[in-house]
Amino acid sequence: MSDTLASLRHKIVGANKLKSVVRTMKVLAASSINQYESAVRALVDYERALSLGLGVCLRRGGPIASPPGNKNEEEEILAIVFGSDQGLVGQFNEVVADFAVKSLGALPGRKRIWAVGERVYASLADAGWSPAGKFEVPNSVATVTPLVGKVQVEIEYQRSQSKYRPVYIFHNRPRAAILYEPFGRRLLPLDIQWQRVFAQIKWPTKILPEVLGSDEETVRALVREYFFISLFQACAESLAAENASRLAAMQRAEKNIDELSAELTRTFYRLRQNSIDEELFDIVAGYTSLTK
Repeated sequence: MSDTLASLRHKIVGANKLKSVVRTMKVLAASSINQYESAVRALVDYERALSLGLGVCLRRGGPIASPPGNKNEEEEILAIVFGSDQGLVGQFNEVVADFAVKSLGALPGRKRIWAVGERVYASLADAGWSPAGKFEVPNSVATVTPLVGKVQVEIEYQRSQSKYRPVYIFHNRPRAAILYEPFGRRLLPLDIQWQRVFAQIKWPTKILPEVLGSDEETVRALVREYFFISLFQACAESLAAENASRLAAMQRAEKNIDELSAELTRTFYRLRQNSIDEELFDIVAGYTSLTK
């Protein structure tokens, strides 16, 4: 009986230690969510300034002509799929990989895919796709910018090899009710409808701006910055969704540990009480026997 009690005591201590680890991971996940969401909010003003600048350029110079090329089934599509490198996120990578596979499968032409994360790379490979390469997932806001820079360089190099290569991005983004949802959109080339939306943006003051230098070079610079912001936002939202999924997993784990710890404690006290009762019965029986 003592071995059983000792074993239960050891399990209770282990459960409490594990609960302490889970609480720490919850705090880290919640802190990460906050910093990535703050980074996305910080881009709002910058994105607004870029939108105003693009609106001025598009009103002055007219729509940007799409690069010439044959948009047929032989054309190659570039895609970036953001995933995770760490565990405890449930079906996070499988969800975004399946969404990207279905979305790209409905588009004509060859596909060249890059995966951001080891696990989503494996999920894409399991689905029958062979990613052209992979990038490491950032572990903080400070490392998001270097990743976006690498992705930009790779995409610009690939697009320089062809006159027309559409670029798509896929990632999970946070949602309050369902934690996260997969999302995808085309970044390049900029279609006429997208340009019309920017051209209709009104300048906020009565002092009309002027474009210094070449209109074409200015538009290219603004489009590069817009592309950077879009990639940064996609990466930050993916990381926020990842940590939201991990936070939910830690909450479920904490609940399960509490239930297990309560059950172990009840079992421990019951066995200890049984042990005490048996010792009392032995004492009473011995006393009775000696009295007779």
